[in-house]
Amino acid sequence: MFANVLIVCHANVCRSPVAEMLFKAHQRARLALPIMFHSAGIRAREGFGMDPVMRGLLAERGVPAGVHYSRRLDRELVRGADLVLVTERRQVQAVEALDPVARGKVYPLGQWEDSDVVDPHGSTDRAYRESFALIEHLVTGWMKKIC
Repeated sequence: MFANVLIVCHANVCRSPVAEMLFKAHQRARLALPIMFHSAGIRAREGFGMDPVMRGLLAERGVPAGVHYSRRLDRELVRGADLVLVTERRQVQAVEALDPVARGKVYPLGQWEDSDVVDPHGSTDRAYRESFALIEHLVTGWMKKIC
């Protein structure tokens, strides 16, 4: 059983906060066991809000975005997590380099689909929607496995 799930992307303004909010929405809808879902970025600059396009896509689905401020991934966050999900496979190595003890608890969000979630930040509306749809699909798959 997982009590603390950390979702990681590059800057913590686009993909990982969306995954965090979708996990929380699924958890509320299922009245699932209490799991803390939170997010961070490997190269995040502290204190930035969620990308407005992703915030809008959450709103379209009726998912509350809440207040989000980007934060940089650190060893303490990794050690506190029971499961770390990264948006790209190559980020597994970055997390494990930050904390080698994390080996065995870091997985790609797209683990079951053999896919990476492309960063749409600053791209086209279509790219954002494709990324959002993939995150939504992958989160649904993980919820079936961890709850």
